[in-house]
Amino acid sequence: MRFTLTTVITALPFFVTGAPQPAKQRGTAIPLSQFSSLVHADKGVNFEALNSHIALTTAKILRGLDNFEKNTGTSHPLSVKGTGKRDSGRLPITTLSDPFNRWFGTISVGTPPRNFAVLFDTGSSDLILPHIQCDHSCDGHNLYDSEASLTSAELGRSFAADFVGGDTAFGYQYTDNVTTVGLTVTHQTLCAAVHYSQGLGIERFPGDGLLGMAFQAMSRYNQSPFFQSLVAEGQTDEPVFAFRFAGPRPELYIGGTNPDMYTGDFTWVVVIFQGYWQLNIDSVMGDGRNVLTNRAGVIDTGTVPIYGPPSDVAALYAAIGGLPSRFGQGFYSLPCDMVANISFIFSGTPFSIPVAVYNIGSFSLQGQCVGVVVAGTAPFWIIGTSFLSSVYTVFDLSNERVGFATLA
Repeated sequence: MRFTLTTVITALPFFVTGAPQPAKQRGTAIPLSQFSSLVHADKGVNFEALNSHIALTTAKILRGLDNFEKNTGTSHPLSVKGTGKRDSGRLPITTLSDPFNRWFGTISVGTPPRNFAVLFDTGSSDLILPHIQCDHSCDGHNLYDSEASLTSAELGRSFAADFVGGDTAFGYQYTDNVTTVGLTVTHQTLCAAVHYSQGLGIERFPGDGLLGMAFQAMSRYNQSPFFQSLVAEGQTDEPVFAFRFAGPRPELYIGGTNPDMYTGDFTWVVVIFQGYWQLNIDSVMGDGRNVLTNRAGVIDTGTVPIYGPPSDVAALYAAIGGLPSRFGQGFYSLPCDMVANISFIFSGTPFSIPVAVYNIGSFSLQGQCVGVVVAGTAPFWIIGTSFLSSVYTVFDLSNERVGFATLA
């Protein structure tokens, strides 16, 4: 019998219902499931998948900047000309042993509801699912059937998202009921794609779609993102959501924080410009030395590596002994057994990248690996889940801030 990622994630709560239940907390958890295509079974780097992942992330982020200008009439501060297009609840996420994974959880859409595995993505703002009329590019995914849903309404507007290399996803906009862990938004705008980009094909992207959790200004169609809609409809205890990407019970927590998942106080970092969850990085340190100071960074749960401007990344690797890789522009190599210290300083507090995620995987028999920090094309830093796996991360919508705490 074949089980899809959606089936596996949906079944998770049934395996834990027999366990002793704690006292009611503010918020609900959504279980998360990991999938990795960035490394082969032998831990060697899958460069085709890695390059595709980087292109998809870069296009997504730069496209959001274009959306911001379209929606607000002003350029986003991170925009640079010439960069190109591009009750409350807890949701469990399933886990594999590899930290280089993307994370998926379950939502249900329509009446009667149909389940979809989605990537909860703070680096975008829209909900995108494959439509039942999608061509072969959507093969293997669960499909949204607008005609079968009693609560679906077509908006009469198309949707298109351009990716690097001319790849495009396109379709039509609808509204429908969207639910996760018992929390429902009515009339949530979604894009139902009739063609998926290669990066969203089943071999590279086992989830069914994307659920954006950035701010509305980054929306392709200037509509309220799902979490903001939950808050507006009074579905959450608090306008807060939080991620844990490590350990046996990774989760997205909706409507508060889960005290079982962290210890100590939060380090709060103010969002310096609403659009993305954009923070100021006080400094980036390599082996105890300040290498960079006062850099803009976007917190992106939809990507795995850490991206930085080429000159910044070159300076960081020079400080720890990494060298440009022969496998492509932007990659750096370092000994697989290297024990360096790379830290990001937020609000005066250092947070180190765990040794386990310094490198993505090996590429030679001489013990050389590809570093997890990659030189991107955007003129700012993009902080992915390879860093976030080492901290408990909270996104506070009402106070426009992000908090980091030590994992329990």
